[in-house]
Amino acid sequence: MSTAGVLVGALLLDAVFGEPRWLWQRLPHPAVLMGKAIGRADHEFNDGINRKAKGIIVVIGLVLAAWVLGAFIGLFGWLPQMLLAAVLLAQRSLVEHVQAVGDGLRVSLGDGRMMVSRIVSRDTKNMDQSAVARSAIESGAENLSDGVIAPAFWFLIAGLPGLLIYKIVNTADSMIGYKTERHKDFGWAAARLDDVLNWVPARLTALLIAATHALMAQWRAIKADAKLHRSPNAGWPESAMARALEVAVAGPRSYDGVLQDFPYVNLQGRKELKADDVDACCRALWLTWAAGLAVVVVLAIL
Repeated sequence: MSTAGVLVGALLLDAVFGEPRWLWQRLPHPAVLMGKAIGRADHEFNDGINRKAKGIIVVIGLVLAAWVLGAFIGLFGWLPQMLLAAVLLAQRSLVEHVQAVGDGLRVSLGDGRMMVSRIVSRDTKNMDQSAVARSAIESGAENLSDGVIAPAFWFLIAGLPGLLIYKIVNTADSMIGYKTERHKDFGWAAARLDDVLNWVPARLTALLIAATHALMAQWRAIKADAKLHRSPNAGWPESAMARALEVAVAGPRSYDGVLQDFPYVNLQGRKELKADDVDACCRALWLTWAAGLAVVVVLAIL
């Protein structure tokens, strides 16, 4: 079976089954194993001098290990590749987590805050309804790129080794890529490589959102707003999603009690948001996923 054909199966399996609790209550999730390996490396090597060099060596080691593991699993045929790829895609779980924020908001503001705190790292205890909904939409857009389009893209480019390399680097960036005093040097290589690996997928995600919501005429505006984001990649899907929903996203938010005055993306969009806007985001996530699936199906046929 072709790589694209395997990916079609993986995308459909993930969409149908998502993250079955009964399975991951009995077995360690591959992402958890990746996290443990990165945590161990952080504990063992992130001290003393030459932390940047140590971080580079660790990332090289993680990439090589991921490549070898992916190539080894590939020796057993297309089925284990399809199953592992399905596990490492996150469309259904992403939509479920974003939808939970909208459902929580309908119960109470406190429930909405609690649910959004599970998917964002910013302070949530003082958020109003609009901030909760906006945060969920931003997370949905960014993680559509990181958790679905990017891993699918790298699977198409380099098979299972490509997917595993992307996931281990993305996980490393989420754990040690922050510009804190402890990780600014050791996590430098993970953060920079993650930026490189997400460069094309982020723009591809924005393109899919724009194409499925008749926004291609606004591409220059999407590009301009994407540059307002502090990340070289996350601004692209967030900018496209903001225009798809006709809302403003990003803007001021608090981290660790400190207010950060970030600019709004799609400044002209609505700033008063509610649970219905989170629902609309979830519909957009599925529509964009379907467009991506259609592209992969065409590639499989060709």
